[in-house]
Amino acid sequence: EVRLVESGGGLVQPGGSLTLHCTTSGFNFKYFAITWVRQAPGKPLEWVSSITSGNTQWYADSVKGRFTITRDNAKSTVDLQLNDLRSEDTAIYYCAQCEQYRVYCRTDYIDRGQGTQVTVSS
Repeated sequence: EVRLVESGGGLVQPGGSLTLHCTTSGFNFKYFAITWVRQAPGKPLEWVSSITSGNTQWYADSVKGRFTITRDNAKSTVDLQLNDLRSEDTAIYYCAQCEQYRVYCRTDYIDRGQGTQVTVSS
C-alpha cells in the first residue's frame, strides 16, 4: 500500500520559516518524482514544487527563491524548506507521488497524503 505522510506544519509569523517532511512507503521511492501541492481555503489546488528521481528541482514562480525541495532516497523522504513565509502561503500542503516513468508532475499526481496545515499570521 502506497503511503505518504506529511508533517512539520504549524503557525508561523510572516518572514518565518518551516520545514515540511514527507515520509513515504509502499513503493520504490528512488524511481519516482515527488511533488508538493497546496490548497488555501476557497482556492483551487496549486502546484508548489517537484523533485525528479534524478534530483532536479522545479518551483512555482510564487515560491522560487524562498522554498527548497530535497529528497533522501535512503530514507524515502522529501523535505520542503519554506523561508520568508507570507500570508498568501497559508494553505494545507500535500506531498504526492508522480506516475512511474514521469520525469516530474505537478497537480497530475497519482497519490497524495493527508496534508499538513501551514498558517502564516502575526
